[in-house]
Amino acid sequence: MMTSPVKLIRPRRHGDDRGWFTEYYSEPTFAALGITCTFVQDNHSYSAPAFTLRGLHFQTPPRGQDKLVRCIRGRIYDVAVDVRKDSPTYGQWVGAELSAENGHQLFIPIGFAHGFVTLEPDCEVTYKCSDTYAPEQDGGIAWDSVGIDWPMPAGTIPGLSPKDTRQSTLADFDSPFPYDGRLLTPLS
Repeated sequence: MMTSPVKLIRPRRHGDDRGWFTEYYSEPTFAALGITCTFVQDNHSYSAPAFTLRGLHFQTPPRGQDKLVRCIRGRIYDVAVDVRKDSPTYGQWVGAELSAENGHQLFIPIGFAHGFVTLEPDCEVTYKCSDTYAPEQDGGIAWDSVGIDWPMPAGTIPGLSPKDTRQSTLADFDSPFPYDGRLLTPLS
């Protein structure tokens, strides 16, 4: 049985009265989870207000990006949306809370749109990418066109970039991503 392509990773923390230590990336450990991409770029974002929403983003082939996302300050709700053409789970999404406190990470492979909303002020997010930024391949879909249950108070309008206010809807998106036979399943 194949496992879901999107993975919630919970690195182990080793703590004592001084604090803790964690290994947040190890090539052999990730290979054992089926994550075999090579990461070539690290990104870091800071969002000052709560309910800043970044996404839903991806890079199209031939410059698609696998991403390994973690929150190093504050809390976010991180999501991945299946946008692989002909996938039985096309348009479905999974999400998880990532925080500096829980140390969890989300692996989002090529063929999935990625986005997150900050759940408190002053959040910092870092993520590894398997390809460098390619502006000509930059793409996205509207954050509110998928039916994601974003954890925001009723009536909240998230803080968006100008780019994210102009993204096309999922219904209007013609996916260039092939389906690889792996179904999106709930995170475990």
